[in-house]
Amino acid sequence: MIFSSSLLENAVNEFAKLPGIGKKTALRLVLHLIKQDEASVKQFSGAIAHMRESLQFCNRCHNISDTPVCNICSNRGRKQELVCVVENIRDVIAIESTQQFNGLYHVLGGIISPLDGVGPDQLTIESLVARVKEENISEIIFALNANVQGDTTVYYINKKLKGLPVKITTIARGIAFGGELEYADEMTLAKSISNRIPVENYISTGN
Repeated sequence: MIFSSSLLENAVNEFAKLPGIGKKTALRLVLHLIKQDEASVKQFSGAIAHMRESLQFCNRCHNISDTPVCNICSNRGRKQELVCVVENIRDVIAIESTQQFNGLYHVLGGIISPLDGVGPDQLTIESLVARVKEENISEIIFALNANVQGDTTVYYINKKLKGLPVKITTIARGIAFGGELEYADEMTLAKSISNRIPVENYISTGN
């Protein structure tokens, strides 16, 4: 692309850094902003900047939050003894959209993947183990993606929790192997949570 303005080119290049956004889409977005009044554009850029500056991660579950403890963890109406373990924040949003889960979460921040250089120490596994030891948690539900890395993570954490007085289950595989949680339809995801199975059964069958 050849630009008549370096300001326009710089803006397009920044938008093109976003996942799934190519140069043509970035140009359309920038041209759309140019058509807006200055106050609207300032509000847009201000919201992004404020989010990045003020956003926190929950001290308890590591979900995105406006405060030290997120609104899910601080909601006493939720089942404090039930914790769903997920890979990332997108998975929390996907499960919350089903409106079928009323417990808490624990966001690992990824899954064990040696090929990608991600080991257990880079995830929030130790804080999960600490929660099980310190809080009155009766059940851990693994809701990780159905792939080799997800299964490896389940197996590793299950070993870390061995001997602790907590029931450990995983969501039923209504989601195809290799499928990602965030792309599952809400009904399939809801059924996978309600029809969860003991981790021992899941590990022994190998899927």
